[in-house]
Amino acid sequence: MRYAVLVTGPAGAGKSTFTTSFLTHLSTSRRTGHLVNLDPAAASTSFEFEPVIDIKELVSLEDVMGELGYGPNGGLVYCFEYLMQNMDWLEEELGGFEDDYLVFDCPGQIELYTHHPFLPTLVQNLSRLGIRTCAVYLIESQFMEDRYKFFSGVLSAMSAMVNLEIPWINIMSKMDLVTSNVEDPSGGARNGFRGRKNIARYLDPDPLLLASAHGHEANASNPRFHALNQAIVQLIEDHPLVSFLPLDLTSPDSLETVISHIDYTMQYGEDEEPKEPHDLDAGDFQEE
Repeated sequence: MRYAVLVTGPAGAGKSTFTTSFLTHLSTSRRTGHLVNLDPAAASTSFEFEPVIDIKELVSLEDVMGELGYGPNGGLVYCFEYLMQNMDWLEEELGGFEDDYLVFDCPGQIELYTHHPFLPTLVQNLSRLGIRTCAVYLIESQFMEDRYKFFSGVLSAMSAMVNLEIPWINIMSKMDLVTSNVEDPSGGARNGFRGRKNIARYLDPDPLLLASAHGHEANASNPRFHALNQAIVQLIEDHPLVSFLPLDLTSPDSLETVISHIDYTMQYGEDEEPKEPHDLDAGDFQEE
């Protein structure tokens, strides 16, 4: 059984850093993992692990922008539409891997996850090839600095979950920026320390964070804005699909917890046959 993890999320969320840490952990655990690069704009020097499959071998954003005169976003969409028309290339590249973990490092344009047909098409093709697939969606802890920005991240995660319809894990990355670290001389929490109860309201999104208290400016000076917030609150309460796992890459236990959830989500190893113990003979025992 082959396994694929799609690492998704907005730009700057730490997807490539998480991917590198993920592959390092698999290597340390004596598990076979490979990097698949789906970002046609990524520089080859940005990878600590060499991609076994690289979309830039098929089409690169630099070539599209230079030859067709597209901008970065239009060029990126063109690259993925070109890949959709040449899925046989990807299927051929994937054919050489068995019983492996394939980690897909995806670009940071969230429209690819929320409403573009590329990733759903990719997931359908992976399923047809017998590859068990899940996705992780990262947003960074800095989103907690602005409750409106945070809930925009919640809604984008919800939209991507509905669009892809596969096992899904949301991750709050860079938690070392908002939690204390006794090993850090500065104490950590460079973005301001947050208590456990406060963080919990973001990991399991509390809609009341968005609801404006009576008498606040959103209520008094902008009733339409307040009504929109109330509608979003109601949507999240009615469809509580999104919760986050905290990820602090300075803590091995934090990374181990996230990877354990990924394994569980994809039922990693459940189809494997139990290994027979080595045969023992008289020479295996020492006489006392």
